[in-house]
Amino acid sequence: MQPWLKVSLLLCVFGFFRELRPSEPFVTEFLSGEWRDIEPEQLNRDVYPIGTYSHLALLVFMFLLTDVLRYEPPSLLCLPIIFRSAGSIKFHETSLRRSNFARMDEQPEALEKKYKSIIIFSACVGIVIWSLLLWTETLAALQVVQVLYGTYMASEVAYYTYIYAKIDRDKYQQVTGNTRAAVLLGRFLSGVVSQVLISTGAMNVRDLNYITFGAQTFSLLWSFVLPPVKTSVYFYSSARDDAADQPPSTTTSTATTTAPTTTDEPRASDPEQHRGQTATTTPASQQQQDGHTEAPLATITTAAEKPEGQNRKPTTTAITSSSNNDDDDAARNSGLPPSPPSPPTRVTFSASRAVRLLGRHFVAAYRQLPVIQWSLWWSLAMAGFIQVQVYVQLLWHEIDEDQGTLFNGGAEALLTLLGAASAMVAGYVANRIFEQWALWILTVCSAVQGGLILYSGFATNIWVAYALYILFGAAYLFMITMASAIVAKYLEEDSFGLIFGINTFVAIGMQSLLTLATISERGLMLDPREQFKVYGGYFLVLAIIYLIAAIVSACLTCAANSKAKPPVTGDET
Repeated sequence: MQPWLKVSLLLCVFGFFRELRPSEPFVTEFLSGEWRDIEPEQLNRDVYPIGTYSHLALLVFMFLLTDVLRYEPPSLLCLPIIFRSAGSIKFHETSLRRSNFARMDEQPEALEKKYKSIIIFSACVGIVIWSLLLWTETLAALQVVQVLYGTYMASEVAYYTYIYAKIDRDKYQQVTGNTRAAVLLGRFLSGVVSQVLISTGAMNVRDLNYITFGAQTFSLLWSFVLPPVKTSVYFYSSARDDAADQPPSTTTSTATTTAPTTTDEPRASDPEQHRGQTATTTPASQQQQDGHTEAPLATITTAAEKPEGQNRKPTTTAITSSSNNDDDDAARNSGLPPSPPSPPTRVTFSASRAVRLLGRHFVAAYRQLPVIQWSLWWSLAMAGFIQVQVYVQLLWHEIDEDQGTLFNGGAEALLTLLGAASAMVAGYVANRIFEQWALWILTVCSAVQGGLILYSGFATNIWVAYALYILFGAAYLFMITMASAIVAKYLEEDSFGLIFGINTFVAIGMQSLLTLATISERGLMLDPREQFKVYGGYFLVLAIIYLIAAIVSACLTCAANSKAKPPVTGDET
């Protein structure tokens, strides 16, 4: 089995069991039922908002910590290793190579023994969450659960960052499709299993938490077999990375002075965006279809100096051992002694480099109008969608107070199924159509979503409420897929996690503001029906904003076209 496929399967299994949470579609019924006996109004104001605030507070921290621990410093870890020797158990601890956090001299082979700390931590938090749900009864414990749940959701960034840190770029599409399918399958089965067990009476809503607890336990055990990641995008770099990260006027490399330069081709996904960018490479380097460059050992690929006002493409260091292996084979065949192995690369912690690279990626992305247009909608729409998801069960509970119809699991399963189908359809829609008519499409989509949610606030039939929620979610999942694809096309390599994380952070921040305005004691303190009327109005306001932008853009385009036309002279008439 190919290494990338093996990693993909390992990630799929972990993602599937992490998302296998059949208790979530009925969490409101469980908390307001006989086991907890908490009033829905108390859940609305004293419980659920805590998870939102916790998620917001920890999201940035988890993103940065994920990058720091992706290349784990040995000075932070003292791992107990137990092994059997001569029929007895002996206990050893790994020695600390250096107490200074800022420098690392450990060989890459030793680093391969380190596990993904944030992923393991996330699985542990999941176990604690459902343990507290099962074996505690106080309101204080439930509020602690919400804090942990915010941590649990914030640490999800480690899983999605891990995908792109461990897989080669030319396999991104396949691995993304596989892992996304596994996640959606876990959510779909969660809805189906919970609905079947509740409808048949095989389990009550509390017993569903045991299945979730078991799935989280298995995901923890499985996380230990995930292969480690030896690279870090921002915080850890070698001397070659630091040299390549300097301005071209002060950076000198052997490769650039001994070999002629060639022009680095722009990415195939967006030929217009990177026009005019150049990079210095050696003739020995081979340009790959996915934009990566393979170079001999110690060859540095730097960005050529560009006109003022343009950002340089992020510098990369391509270090491979294939050239050494080839030299050894040639020397062996010719009877000469093989060349000595190259010294290990020293990797250092550099906060200043991280700040520089973060700033460069931020400016390079958000200086482009399409990224701003789609990222703004992405963040604002995500905020509304998450808010609807969190409080929709309270709306259903109010519509059907007698609990005569419990189809929560079926609704979530259908939403996941339609969301997967809409995401697949989005993959075959021409991006140029969405880019050309972006403002108008975002206007119509926001208006439709606003209408569906606004009508939900007036619905009196539970089945109508289910249908409105499913249609709203399917429309959102289709558009968010298009938004992420279009934004990714304009991003530089290694900046996907940062830009997607910023958009998510803005979304969670806006969701927190919605929570404060509609639910908290300092806000309007609305009941679920009134909340959904506000959420519907929120999407309608978003549609109005994009409608105004679309009209202004169309007027400016018409004015520019009219000025570009030459005046009609009397001879031509």
